[in-house]
Amino acid sequence: MAKKSKRYSAIMESFDKTQTYDVAEAVKNVKSFANAKFDETVEMHIRLGVDGRHADQQVRGATVLPHGTGKSKKVLVFAKGAKAEEAEAAGADYVGAEDLAEKIQKENWFDFDSVVATPDMMGVVGRLGKVLGPKGLMPNPKAGTVTMDVTKAISDIKAGKIEYRLDKTNIVHVPIGKASFDEVKLEENFRAIMDAIIKARPSALKGTYLKSMTLAASMGPAVKLNTAKIGN
Repeated sequence: MAKKSKRYSAIMESFDKTQTYDVAEAVKNVKSFANAKFDETVEMHIRLGVDGRHADQQVRGATVLPHGTGKSKKVLVFAKGAKAEEAEAAGADYVGAEDLAEKIQKENWFDFDSVVATPDMMGVVGRLGKVLGPKGLMPNPKAGTVTMDVTKAISDIKAGKIEYRLDKTNIVHVPIGKASFDEVKLEENFRAIMDAIIKARPSALKGTYLKSMTLAASMGPAVKLNTAKIGN
């Protein structure tokens, strides 16, 4: 393990891991911990009081971050005919149908970050569920990635659209930008995601929705957030 700098060690000595912070303080702390030689990604991890094993307690969706993720995304579109031409014109990085599905299956090819499909292509895309699903790449109507409006889907992704969904332990993991972003941009991206997740609260849920939340840069410690100040 790489040796930590004296500055990092001093910060950690004064940092109370048990304390919870409001959003502004948490963002400030996370930025101060980002000492790696690359531009670290800032992620939020939200433990929800739902049971994702039940269909009526699933939390899944997408939202566009006002300041993007800091990463340019490659978009693959499954479409034919006029919709394929529309996708190319809208800036898709790869456009195709059975040819791309075969490339993914046979070559284990994943040189893309997001997948969009027109509804008529789901017969082809559905066969890729076992390889796209675990990577979080499977197109989904709720996320706006199974659509006839491929232009909007592509522009949203390129503008900083992120998808969120529960993992097996009922935690949502999402990026809110890079450590190089100023504090205001990170806070505004944070609030955009939180607004979407709070709106996605299942009506079947009884009790606390936001159990716990942390913010962390790629190589930094997790900073706990005060969920009471965010909304439950």
